[in-house]
Amino acid sequence: MKDILRRISLIYGETDALYHDIAMRLGLSDSAFRILYTLMIYEAPCPLATLRRLCGLSKQTVNSAIRKFEQEGVLYLTASGARGKDVHLTDAGQQLVERTARRVFAMENAMLDSWPKEDLQQYYALSERYLRDLAAFTKPLFEEDV
Repeated sequence: MKDILRRISLIYGETDALYHDIAMRLGLSDSAFRILYTLMIYEAPCPLATLRRLCGLSKQTVNSAIRKFEQEGVLYLTASGARGKDVHLTDAGQQLVERTARRVFAMENAMLDSWPKEDLQQYYALSERYLRDLAAFTKPLFEEDV
């Protein structure tokens, strides 16, 4: 079992490295690429708190990237509810998404379209199960006083 977990960890590491290389090739930082990709998937406007959770980035990293994107005219924030904010892409931001995140998304879709339907369904089911079970098994860690 340890060998399988080691191989899975290496695959995740290699996947992260590949997405890093993709982001760099597109002229973006990892965090900028993840934010644009998430906004594309979510179909902005996206609540800022949701964006943070879906990106898997720290609050500080997201806020820093958002400020930079605001200065560059890529996106803007609006108030939402009592304390929330929504993230909106500008026209320039939408064009940036088209040149970057949407290109990668199209490549990912083409790759997945080449898989047999059964493989794709199994991959999705196992990925979802992994996430759900990992959250359940690590729950005690988040309940500890640190």
